[in-house]
Amino acid sequence: MGKKPTALTGALLAAAMMSAAACSGGGGGVTGEVAAAPSDPQGVSGEIKVLTQRTDLVQSGAMKRYADEFNKVYPKVKVTFEGITDYEGEVKIRMNTREYGDVLLIPGAVAKNDYPKFFAPLGTSTELSKYRFSDKTEVGGKVYGIAQFGTVNGFVYNKALWKRAGIADWATTPQKFLSDLKAVKDQTGAVPYYTNFKDGWPLVQWTANVGSVSCDTQASSGLAGPVSPWAEGGELHTIDTLLHDVVKQGLAEKDPTTTNWEASKGLLAQGEIGSMMLGSWSITQMRQAAEDAGGSSSDIGFMPFPAQKDGAFCATVVSDYQQAVNVHSENKPAARAWIDWFTEKSGYAAAEGAVSAVKAAPLPDTLKDFVDNDVKLVERSEAGTGVVNDIDEAAEIGLNKPDYRQKLVDLARGVQKGSLEDFFADLNKRWDEAARSAGS
Repeated sequence: MGKKPTALTGALLAAAMMSAAACSGGGGGVTGEVAAAPSDPQGVSGEIKVLTQRTDLVQSGAMKRYADEFNKVYPKVKVTFEGITDYEGEVKIRMNTREYGDVLLIPGAVAKNDYPKFFAPLGTSTELSKYRFSDKTEVGGKVYGIAQFGTVNGFVYNKALWKRAGIADWATTPQKFLSDLKAVKDQTGAVPYYTNFKDGWPLVQWTANVGSVSCDTQASSGLAGPVSPWAEGGELHTIDTLLHDVVKQGLAEKDPTTTNWEASKGLLAQGEIGSMMLGSWSITQMRQAAEDAGGSSSDIGFMPFPAQKDGAFCATVVSDYQQAVNVHSENKPAARAWIDWFTEKSGYAAAEGAVSAVKAAPLPDTLKDFVDNDVKLVERSEAGTGVVNDIDEAAEIGLNKPDYRQKLVDLARGVQKGSLEDFFADLNKRWDEAARSAGS
């Protein structure tokens, strides 16, 4: 099973706007802060269960190998894993009880303000300042989750195919990107862009570009109001217009309803697909697919969204799933020891080609092209996430669900009637009305 993106990128994204009402039965107040792992590992003991969406790593034995390394430091802690295919759906149900593991990844269905009901506080944002994304799980001055890693947003693409089409440089504007896709189609016969429309969640990846166009760390929080996000000049207007135009100009697959995520990896690796909008977590999977097909992993590249600010590219870096300690766990010190070790010492982020949650850690080799080309990474503030989520849910749009972009694709390919201008006008109207209602 290939890893799907999470946390503002895939499974987490798809559920980020869901109501936490179904979780209300799992209550229980905060039972005390879980301090960082003690300096003497011999003082930590107990058995903990770790819930994960990485069923592939559980089945392959990779997670057990991580546990074996952990036990070299913490020999008195027994770690077991449970890989869950429908992680969001299953864990949401379990959280009606007290039994949802000792360590878990915070489901998107849990409203941020409800974190204290379900998770033990891990410290203040100042105490956890060595980690990226701490504001994502901060409630009332306490942080309730530590990111597994971060992911940078952009287009994964077949560099060899781009070269065959005569393209040497990254596009600096949406218009140039469209002309590059046309060159790929005309010169190679490949499908220039693949939407992954049927699986849905890859369409959510486009939302993660908010901040990439403007190079603004506050871009996401800036949506918290009647700001007409799809108005001319707005970031979502730029992002969604590009997706619309890719499809409208016949630069995507012929029938989006037949796409297949797992198959798309091999198609891109073999040069039958030119590009896909995904997080940087996807690079290692695409490179592996290239090698499996007898090709070269060096054929797989990653490029930023085609826009520049003051002559430079920017790319958002957003949090993956956040690791948390069950507020009902009877072995909280052991659970915290696992989170700290897994985040800082396991090498998991590097193995996944992801950005470490530890600020001082170097960027992964998968992002070498970004480093060499001075792409500015924008770590988006999530301080306004709660308000933005409330507006989005009330407006019934779903920034972090695939539905409205599937309608956008259908509009572009002529299956749904209407104009892009009317589509955006409707989105703005619904957003602004919801924002005004929320502020009243």
